[in-house]
Amino acid sequence: MPVWRMRDFHDDDLDQAIQVWDQSGMDVQTPAVFPVSEVIAAARSGQPAVVAMVGDELVGVAVARAEGERAWVLLVALAAGWRHRGIGSGLVAELERRLRAAGVRRISALLPAAATGTTALLNSGYRSREGLVYFELVEHLPAADAGLLDALGGRVLPSGLWGSMAGMDHEKQIVERRIVLPLKETELVERYGVVPPKAVILFGPPGTGKTSFAKAIASRLGWPFVELFPSRLAASGGTARLATGLREAFADITALGSVVLFIDEVEEIAGVRSGVAADPGHMATNELLKVIPGFREHDEHLMVCATNSVRTLDPAFLRPGRFDYVIPIGPPDATARAAIWQRYLTAASGTVDVTRLVEATELFTPADVEFAARKGAQAAFENEVVHRRGEPATTEDYLAAVRDVRPTLTDEMISDFHEDMERFTRM
Repeated sequence: MPVWRMRDFHDDDLDQAIQVWDQSGMDVQTPAVFPVSEVIAAARSGQPAVVAMVGDELVGVAVARAEGERAWVLLVALAAGWRHRGIGSGLVAELERRLRAAGVRRISALLPAAATGTTALLNSGYRSREGLVYFELVEHLPAADAGLLDALGGRVLPSGLWGSMAGMDHEKQIVERRIVLPLKETELVERYGVVPPKAVILFGPPGTGKTSFAKAIASRLGWPFVELFPSRLAASGGTARLATGLREAFADITALGSVVLFIDEVEEIAGVRSGVAADPGHMATNELLKVIPGFREHDEHLMVCATNSVRTLDPAFLRPGRFDYVIPIGPPDATARAAIWQRYLTAASGTVDVTRLVEATELFTPADVEFAARKGAQAAFENEVVHRRGEPATTEDYLAAVRDVRPTLTDEMISDFHEDMERFTRM
């Protein structure tokens, strides 16, 4: 049995720690009281923070914050495969040792009822307090912003979207480090001279989750989410109206105090220009290039553009001065597909060979896997309604569904994507 060891948290542990945080939060419906940005800030500022290691793998993390004689446990998180082995209790004990040395006499924790750390705390002698009510005041949008957001068709997305994205861990790490943390950790950004991103491009084959990433970013930041649809801007006056519509839309959007602006299929208005000045497409691209600098002037503004075909974008649009990062969002690999399948197989846990499903869905996007999982569950449900045998869904139920689903991706798409990664990635 592998031996785990405890040590202090190091800055180099950040990526693995966030992965463990995500795994711990996937089964919890109630959002954590202390957001990841607050936990990371505490760990990096010298507050007690410990990690559990098995070899070079980080399998657990615990962070506290001391305030005089009282301390709060901000996080106790364990990797999915390392729970119920005493590691959580070990992490709590290590925190306690450091807190007592700092003069702390009362240690408290405030966690969702089903959070991973609750078991570790109970096993470590902590007791829950009944009859207490947790109060929280969340700063809402100013009235002016709320009205404008409604007019723009935007909304404030629910928290937790980030944790609900199964698989895609590599992409999540990149987006977290390059985009989310620099926009959340404002004090650290100033201290280290980091320039937060203002505009990014996500590219990759259709269905790989670019829109989901944009929404998850808005959810993590707590900023309003506005999607701009070029086709709607042109609807009232055709393509000739598009440039004017863009200018007017950006004037309204930049009036918001904070916003994540999302433009999907941005190649529709930022394709390679024809060179003909009167070309409506040329005019729209020119207008978009003009309004981006003004958008970038605002602190809590982020533009996320998505495209299935980054090679068709105008070269001027891809310059670093306009977009900070050009990030590939590729198809899920075998590990990611396994995580996505597991997300939708909770009712059939233990009765399905996930390895076979992963092998059968090589060209599937996350959306394809979800559709196949639901189709397989529906088939098993209908069979049970007819025969009433009390049998759960089987591997064959899901494999039959997989055979009926046409994959979104093709070998040619994957080949093009790998070429685009080599040529266009900037992160």
